Amino acid sequence: MSAPEADIAVTLHGVRRYFPVTRSLLGGALGQATPSVKAVDEVSFRIRRGRTFSLVGESGCGKSTLARLLAGLDRPDAGSIRFAADGQGGRHRIQMVFQDPYASLNPRYRVGTAIAEPIRFKKLLPPAQVMPRVHELLRQVGLAPGDAQKFPHEFSGGQRQRVSIARALAGQPDFLVCDEPTSALDVSVQAQILNLLRELQQELGLTCLFISHNLAVINHVSHDVGVMYLGRLAEVAPTRVLFDAPKHPYTRLLLAALPQLDTRGRERPPIAGEIPSPLDPPPGCSFHPRCPHADEACRQVRPELMPQPDGSMVACHAVSAGRIPVLLKERLP
Repeated sequence: MSAPEADIAVTLHGVRRYFPVTRSLLGGALGQATPSVKAVDEVSFRIRRGRTFSLVGESGCGKSTLARLLAGLDRPDAGSIRFAADGQGGRHRIQMVFQDPYASLNPRYRVGTAIAEPIRFKKLLPPAQVMPRVHELLRQVGLAPGDAQKFPHEFSGGQRQRVSIARALAGQPDFLVCDEPTSALDVSVQAQILNLLRELQQELGLTCLFISHNLAVINHVSHDVGVMYLGRLAEVAPTRVLFDAPKHPYTRLLLAALPQLDTRGRERPPIAGEIPSPLDPPPGCSFHPRCPHADEACRQVRPELMPQPDGSMVACHAVSAGRIPVLLKERLP
């Protein structure tokens, strides 16, 4: 997935975030090594300017940890995260939309105060222009200027998420991190929020990182997709390439489990086994205990992301060795 450097907004290289876990005071006293949860383990990718890069994977794979690292809410233990120069101050240009619209807004603040806070904190506008800008942002996300006087409890879940988006836009971001912004909403509201985010991205030229466990949502909003498994990237590809010709066995199993209109009565293969513990991941490829194509190399040597002719990158010995046939969309189970 090569692109000119001028088109790259964010570059991650070898990013790692481990969380130490103390088993017991006795264990520490005896000098035993403290185990760590490998939430993010040597992750590298690039996000193109004005595009949406999505991360997908099962719960606990490290998606949200990586989102927090990119948003600056946590720091990596190793590796680097580099943002392209925007000429307007660097990291304050990043904003985040959180998963739970009920928990991300202070119930004591009127909505207008919450949206105005980033503007006032960063001194982006003179005081007299703050509230007109708040009203403009409310209109931009499909709410009314009069809603600025209301408290969060007076809104539905979808409306609260619109408020959260307006608050994020108040900071004038170039880069927006969306951590499962629709998972806490009713299905009927999810499409409205997703369409709003797409419209705002096109209108404002935003670069986005989108986190989700829902492949249907990922297909709708993404330009490029990274599939995560146990803290590492299994596959990175343009969205159409990933959905039409998935390569990694884990990606294929995720896509095969999606409901299809033309597969009634056809059995969908389950993803076998359980995700190994991130405290003690298996050697070699972390997916090998669940993979039908694993061999001795998979059990011993950890695969690295390797570029493919169609622009994707895959971390799989079986793919590199040609043991997995090309699988096109019409041949998916």
